[in-house]
Amino acid sequence: MKIAFISDIHGNAVALDAVLCDIKKKQVDKIYVLGDICYRGPEPKRSLQLIQSLNTNVIKGNADEWVVRGVQKGEVPDSAIDMMNTEREWILSNLEKEDIDYLQKLPKELQFDAAGLSIHVFHATPDSLFDVVVPGESDDILKTKLMSSSESDVYVYAHIHKPYIRFINGKVLINIGSVGLPFDGVKKSSYAIIKIEECQISTSIERVEFDVEKVVKQYEQLGYPNQNMVNVIRNARI
Repeated sequence: MKIAFISDIHGNAVALDAVLCDIKKKQVDKIYVLGDICYRGPEPKRSLQLIQSLNTNVIKGNADEWVVRGVQKGEVPDSAIDMMNTEREWILSNLEKEDIDYLQKLPKELQFDAAGLSIHVFHATPDSLFDVVVPGESDDILKTKLMSSSESDVYVYAHIHKPYIRFINGKVLINIGSVGLPFDGVKKSSYAIIKIEECQISTSIERVEFDVEKVVKQYEQLGYPNQNMVNVIRNARI
């Protein structure tokens, strides 16, 4: 059995197309989506439609929450709030009411069994859509913040746009990175695959090329309000 985990599309449907094509080639049995579908990219509507067409389990990310109710004080630096809410208004202008309702109703986590393996998935932490837990944290911090709320074999999260895999006390912790806005300096989408076969598990981070300059042109031609996103997409860093 092969399971793919994708997240943080951020309205980059070009990258999402590339990732879904790669997943199809790899003959994955199931896809899970860990949130941040529309916000900050040039194609919010098409990104959402592609995710909905998968007919699969989707959870909410912090950017989905921002689309629903706006960016609030304390969630980002004060100097960024006005621009980020301007971006949110642009995203809203490209969505319908039923799209907002869909995002609002998304669950915040999932726990399930796959071929005898217990898997817990969430966007940032089990308790928050916004907390940041980076790859270099100690095992104790990772266990406390990400692995203490359930007895699972595998924990999968997103949010930080920097993929990694850690093995802690016989458990697996995976950050799947970002489909649409990688922040690790690698200008490729990332997602994760878990393969379960005859009581054996293997995990991998997959990197997929997408047409960066096509996305840049979309930001420019569609009049996206924050043109600094062009630098983010070109440099794969925020």
